[in-house]
Amino acid sequence: MNNTYCVIMAGGIGSRFWPLSKTSRPKQFLDILGTGETLIQQTYRRLLKVCPPENFLVVTNYIYKELVLEQLPDLQSEQVLCEPIRRNTAPCIAYASHKIACKNPDANIIVAPSDHLISKEDDFVHQLKNGLRFVSQNEALLTLGIKPSRPETGYGYIQINGEVNLEGVDNLHKVKTFTEKPDLKMAKVFLDSGEFFWNSGIFLWSLKSILKSFESHLADVNELFAKGAKYYYTEEEEAFLSKTYSECPNISIDYGVMEKASNVYVLCADFGWSDLGTWGSLWDNSDKDENGNSLNGDNIKVYDTSNSIVNVGKDKLVVVQGLEGFIVAESDNTLMICRKEDEQQIRQFVNDIRISKGEKYV
Repeated sequence: MNNTYCVIMAGGIGSRFWPLSKTSRPKQFLDILGTGETLIQQTYRRLLKVCPPENFLVVTNYIYKELVLEQLPDLQSEQVLCEPIRRNTAPCIAYASHKIACKNPDANIIVAPSDHLISKEDDFVHQLKNGLRFVSQNEALLTLGIKPSRPETGYGYIQINGEVNLEGVDNLHKVKTFTEKPDLKMAKVFLDSGEFFWNSGIFLWSLKSILKSFESHLADVNELFAKGAKYYYTEEEEAFLSKTYSECPNISIDYGVMEKASNVYVLCADFGWSDLGTWGSLWDNSDKDENGNSLNGDNIKVYDTSNSIVNVGKDKLVVVQGLEGFIVAESDNTLMICRKEDEQQIRQFVNDIRISKGEKYV
């Protein structure tokens, strides 16, 4: 039996990528980079190099189940775990872990977001194989840390402690601290110290290790999902989940488990990672013209425009003149024009529109 399992977290709504990402089709189901694959398809294809199709679980909101099955046709319906409401990453991981426990108590698990960019896939797979080797032999919670290339304020950071010996691996460290998104001054200190790495949000552990950690640090969440053993893979699972999620706290795996546990380790690497969380990060990772413009659309003409993003439907003719550092994004019935430096306001735009116009545009 292959003991490697992959849990893909695909429940977010990607509001920072509005209007391209909308509640009905969030960014993980979009070909944001124009590669011919959606982000979740890229994630699945990468992880197939270490995990067989039958050992994948995708945790998402119930409204996206058909989208997942449409975009990942290798999967069976029972491999799509449908959350009735969003409760952050700890309940999502507890649910998946207890379902895996019903099938294979000896599982080793990779947990990955569905919507990240990884440009050096061979390096990524190499690190996953090293990580799986480590967690299969040790009671450890492992995350992948990314060597920072700039004082980024949009990511969480991991501070390393001492190096840990693993045959053939020189980038494994004990975790000293987790730090939330810093201000620019602190991010520069982190970068200069050489002790801090970006937190990728990609985790590896054995089933036994993560369940023991839930028992120790999030006993209430663990207890809720442990009660589901007799309901998982039955017709009663949906009703059980509806009740369970209504009683479940909204808490992240980082805050609920990783920051409290003493057996946390990090593989420090560089495999061309970005969480693609914002239009700005998309611009950073896109091909650009000679004036620094990222253009996604078949009929775009730009004049006197630089360092901007223009992302429109392929059948739209769009002419842009005189913009410096702007986002121009169009999707269906919505057009947004926003300064790139002010993109943090997009969530506020979405909230305001939901209140004034209803759900039609969001």
